[in-house]
Parts: sequence; C-alpha cells; structure tokens
Amino acid sequence: MSKIKKIIHINQHKIKSNRKTGKCEPVITCKTYKENRYGHEVSILDDNGKEIATIRYRPNNPLPCGAHIWLETTSDVEVKEFKECP
Repeated sequence: MSKIKKIIHINQHKIKSNRKTGKCEPVITCKTYKENRYGHEVSILDDNGKEIATIRYRPNNPLPCGAHIWLETTSDVEVKEFKECP
C-alpha cells in the first residue's frame, strides 16, 4: 500500500480574518493531491494509528506566550538550524 503525501498548511489570512471579525473558522488545511480538509486541530498518527503530535488552533485560549496555534508532542524531537536557508 502506498502512502499519500500530506501537506499541513496554516492559513495566516484566515487567522487575521478571524481576529478581525471575531469568527472562529478553521485555519489548518491538510492537503493531498485529491483533497483539502480544514480543521481547528490536526492529529498526526504513526503507522499503528497512535497519535504522535497534534496541531491546535485555540484563538480563545492561547498559550501564555500568546500563541494561538501550536504543535504538541510527547515524541522525541530533533531541532535543526542551518547557517543559510535551504
């Protein structure tokens, strides 16, 4: 079985629109070659269906730093920094 590549995109224009209008429309898009799905939260699953990360949009309950959208995981994380943008 082949895996379908997914691109998770955060729509900054929709975030700005929500702030301006007071609406809470979905700002996260999960795109494949055949569909776009929109949501307020996206769970990333491993091959066994176990959640390994979640992207959350919470404009009415931001993090203490003020972030309205963030990724949470209990999995190990590798952070890479480049001297120049790839």
